[in-house]
Amino acid sequence: MKRSIMTIVFALTAILSYGQPYWNQNLKIQPLRPPVGENPEFMDLNKDGRQDAVKSYIAGGVPILWLDDDGNMKEGDLEGDTVNDCLLVDRDKDGKYDLVVKFADLTGNGVADMQLIMDYPVGKRTTKNHMFVLDDDKDRVFNYIDWSKLDVLCWEKNGISDFYTDYSGNSIFLKTHRLSTEMTDLRYNWENPFLFYDYDGDGLSEMAVRFCDTAIADPEAEKQGFPKTQYLGWMGWFSMGIDMDNDNAAGNDFDFDMTLHYSAHKGFNYSECVHPIRNMRGLPEADVFFPDARFRLLTELIYPDRKQAFEKGFSGKWESARFTWDEDDDCGRWERVELYENRDAFKIGTRNGGVDNHPQADVSGDRGEWDEDFSGSGDIYVGAFDGRIHLYGAERGVWRIDQNTNYYQGYNRSFQGTSPTAFATVEYLDTDGNGFMDTLNYDLDGDKEYECTISLKDLGLDDRCKVLDVSGMKYKDYTKLFKQVAGDIWKRTKTAEKVADKYGVPTLWYAKLLSANTLRERYHDGWWFQFYVYKDLESSFLRKGDQAGLRRLAKAYYSGNWEEML
Repeated sequence: MKRSIMTIVFALTAILSYGQPYWNQNLKIQPLRPPVGENPEFMDLNKDGRQDAVKSYIAGGVPILWLDDDGNMKEGDLEGDTVNDCLLVDRDKDGKYDLVVKFADLTGNGVADMQLIMDYPVGKRTTKNHMFVLDDDKDRVFNYIDWSKLDVLCWEKNGISDFYTDYSGNSIFLKTHRLSTEMTDLRYNWENPFLFYDYDGDGLSEMAVRFCDTAIADPEAEKQGFPKTQYLGWMGWFSMGIDMDNDNAAGNDFDFDMTLHYSAHKGFNYSECVHPIRNMRGLPEADVFFPDARFRLLTELIYPDRKQAFEKGFSGKWESARFTWDEDDDCGRWERVELYENRDAFKIGTRNGGVDNHPQADVSGDRGEWDEDFSGSGDIYVGAFDGRIHLYGAERGVWRIDQNTNYYQGYNRSFQGTSPTAFATVEYLDTDGNGFMDTLNYDLDGDKEYECTISLKDLGLDDRCKVLDVSGMKYKDYTKLFKQVAGDIWKRTKTAEKVADKYGVPTLWYAKLLSANTLRERYHDGWWFQFYVYKDLESSFLRKGDQAGLRRLAKAYYSGNWEEML
């Protein structure tokens, strides 16, 4: 009799569902959740007399399957819960589920703390995503799926950088672009992890730390039918993206200004960084629905967490360091200021051999510096010649100038139209190998030829500066440093204004640069005001044939000591 009543309830629910499709389908507003499916088939997988799964159809006949992984699905439920249950989607309707969304309550408080998405290639879409999002800050925001396209769109956003996936606040995710079926040990990942830090409690991220595991050769993997290279607990990438002036705010949610990046084949081993997880296991009878059900057996993940990150990161045996500064202040991507590569200063385009070789790098506007032998230990210094922060030990640097942020990066280099075909460029060189830049090459007309070279040594200037050990720096130390840098540049600017008045340079034309208010404006506009005054005075001395004045001017400008001209 109980079975008959249950069958009648199921049948009635099916009729109602079929007659009334879920409301938010094929509309021009965002579908933020999976629709309730039609034509439900209620399933009792373990034959215990109760419903533990429901199969239905969405988006024009796409099969979905909800699995009850915590035993609380009720008779007639059309979907599972978002605490411990699991959703599978067969996007190409070939009888194999190719999108898996799994929730897990790790603390036992009845709220999901983790979401796993397994995103398999389907049709012409070759993307592979295997991504855990952990809710460290308890805001209940996880990954983003566009349910109209049935695509995982981790980068989708509102405005410039208000991302739907949880990158704001104190957040963490672990991800690999491999199929789980290509991995021998699912406890490891490639981006393992990406950490976000909210130091001022405003719900936004002032710092991002990225770790990447280096896949290394594993002969045993080949014997088992897996690819030869595997993630085995060796970290080869450690980078920090830092909002130096803490100017992120609503509408400008991410504004990282500087990235420090360290790399090696085997930077450090983190296999001891074990983190227990639970509630991954569902009914064994449901394993047959998964392309790879091994993740349901996971009881731990291995990664350095936010408390371990800096200690582990700075303990690594790194082989090279990279530095990027977002001079045009346009990087709204979640990770970091996208890293320039030590390549050709003038070639443009993705994988075309220029400094913007990386597809996510800004075509112009950033300054990159490279220490290929890690002689500077990844530390930084403030250069006397320009008042800016530089990478200690860097042999070379390149600044592609986008003075007015005309080619806005956003989170994608094609965000706002075409890329520049010509730009001013400054190249920095350490010719004596002492770790400090001593030579600058200028191409201001964009013809890809340096028309001017300045040697600090030829001017009799000492290029050495105080080195700052970043391994002991906290976020407050970075913001304090930038405040000092911007303040010092502005002091130089005001002195340069007095010099300009003394020598008759008409500064009215540069008045906009003298009206700076924010730290970034004082840093940016102050530098440019000094440069214009310097070039105007240089031109004046050249016309007069005043060689002594030219040398005195150059020494004053490149030492930051404008007082010498007074």
